[in-house]
Amino acid sequence: MLVTPDVIGVIVAVFVAAVTFLGGVSGLLAHQTRQIGGRFDKVDARFERIETRMDRLEAELTEVKIAIARIEGPHPRLLRP
Repeated sequence: MLVTPDVIGVIVAVFVAAVTFLGGVSGLLAHQTRQIGGRFDKVDARFERIETRMDRLEAELTEVKIAIARIEGPHPRLLRP
């Protein structure tokens, strides 16, 4: 079977076009993956800030509860006659 140079040229051109196309697609996917990863990092940082704020708020509420309990004094059932 004899393969002409034209057929070889077409096969090589199709192969090169496919490699170029797939390389471009992989580059776009890598770029989007980096962007999405950066966005997730930003969201994680926001959640960490919110968690620390809620921890501080919880500590402050605990201090307020303790202060109120000290002002009110012990419950009447705990007092000795």
